[in-house]
Amino acid sequence: MVRTGFRYILDAEPDIEVVAEAGDGIEALRLAGHHRPDVCLLDIRMPGITGLDVTRRLAGPGVADPLRVIVVTTFDLDEYVHEALHGGAAGFLLKDAGPTMLIEAVRAAARGEAMVSPQVTVRLLRHFTAGRGRLPLPGTGGHPLSERELATVQAAAQGLTNAEIAGRLHISLGTVKKHLAGAQLKLDVRNRVELAAWAYRHGHMDGPSPAPEHR
Repeated sequence: MVRTGFRYILDAEPDIEVVAEAGDGIEALRLAGHHRPDVCLLDIRMPGITGLDVTRRLAGPGVADPLRVIVVTTFDLDEYVHEALHGGAAGFLLKDAGPTMLIEAVRAAARGEAMVSPQVTVRLLRHFTAGRGRLPLPGTGGHPLSERELATVQAAAQGLTNAEIAGRLHISLGTVKKHLAGAQLKLDVRNRVELAAWAYRHGHMDGPSPAPEHR
C-alpha cells in the first residue's frame, strides 16, 4: 500500500517516472542493477536483506558506480539514521513527511544533493549532543561561511524546511538552496545533518535566532 501511494505521488509529477518496484531487498538490488535509476527509495526493514544493507551495496564507500539512495521509513531510531547516512544514503525521510517533502527529496537526490527530514535532523542532534552517541566530525577548520550562509545553516539546524527558512530570512527558495549548497561545499559535508552538527559543534547555535536578511 505504501509503495502504491508513493508511485501515484511520484508518477503524477511531470519530471519523475517510477521505473520499477520491489517487494524485498534482493529484488531491489536486482532491479536497481538492471534499470540503474537516478534515485532509489528504500525502506529500512525489508524481507531478504535490509534496506540499510541494500543502501551500502548500492551507494556505500567503495562502490565503483554508486546510485543515489533515499531511505524512507517509519523507523526513525537514531542508529538507523546514522547508519543510513554513513552507508551512502543521499537522504533520510520519515513516511509521514508528506508528499511535498518526498517529491523534493527525489529531485534533490537526482541533482546530487542530500536531504534529511528536518525533524530527524533536530532529533539526531539532540541525541548526540546529550552524550548518547557520537556526531560526525565535519567542519574542523575555521569559519569560512558568509553571514548569509551561516544564518541559513543556523535555521536548518533548528529543523526548518527550505520553505520555512525562506520565509524566516525573507529570501527566495533558490537562495536558500544556494546558501546551503555553498555551505556544504565550504565545510566539506554531505547533508543538512552534518551542516547542523557543524553549527552545534562550533557554538553557532548558542546565540539568538538568525535575523532576517530582508532581501
